[in-house]
Amino acid sequence: MPQFFLNKRLIILLVSIIILVALIGFSINDREKLTLPEQFLRDSMGWVAGIFHYPANGLKDFFQDVNELKDTYKENEELKAKLEEYVELSVKVSTLEAENKELRNLLGKTESIRDYTPIQATVIARNPDRWHEILTLNRGSNHGIEANMAVITSEGLIGKIQDVSPFTSTVQLLSAPARTNRISAIIQGKDREKTLGVIEGYDNVREALLFKRIPYDADVQEGDIVISSGLGGVFPQELVIGTVLEVFPADDGLTKTAYVEPAANLYDINHVIVVDRTMVSDADTTGEEEVEEN
Repeated sequence: MPQFFLNKRLIILLVSIIILVALIGFSINDREKLTLPEQFLRDSMGWVAGIFHYPANGLKDFFQDVNELKDTYKENEELKAKLEEYVELSVKVSTLEAENKELRNLLGKTESIRDYTPIQATVIARNPDRWHEILTLNRGSNHGIEANMAVITSEGLIGKIQDVSPFTSTVQLLSAPARTNRISAIIQGKDREKTLGVIEGYDNVREALLFKRIPYDADVQEGDIVISSGLGGVFPQELVIGTVLEVFPADDGLTKTAYVEPAANLYDINHVIVVDRTMVSDADTTGEEEVEEN
């Protein structure tokens, strides 16, 4: 009995091997159509592979996107740094160009001043509360600066030296509302007689200087140039002060007053020239004192 079962198992094993070999041989032959078991097995394997394929690809794409995002962030930071550097350099270049132009204009103005010693200076401080009144320069008495010297830019007259210390000095601007802030000036019209008057006061609303004591019959027109008269020996002669904007009767009814737009930008001042007049006569000094007293 045991021998029979042993032989039976052997026979089943041999038959299974024969069937397997037959199936293998059958499957490797070129056929146009697969058997149902083969179709089922292949579809099952494809379905299982598809289940794992899409999540795997999704995970792969996710990590790839993360890496690309990191690279993009890094490139963005580098571009921002370069952009900030570019903006900073552009600002420096613009500032240097403006400063270079201003210094060149000042150099031309220095060469055009006769009988005066120019002292170049830079604005180092300006009080926001008194922005239209005074500013501080980096030059003082040790550099030859004295009180009442005229101060100009490449555009025109801006004021005079008020206080002096060894290494710094303060400038009283034309727009300062001080009683003693007066300048003898001339209105220079085209093909017309010059009109003498005094720059005295500043209109904050119109942002214009007040040219007073104009004779009532004087022919003064809009656009006329206002220059310093040079009387008194303090302010140089023929320094541009501004342009006439409007003329109107004064309160006394005997003279006229004119609004004068300053030639120089009194708001934005960086480099200036302090003018030291080297040739001063007693007669000129007396004349300037008379103007201030009046």
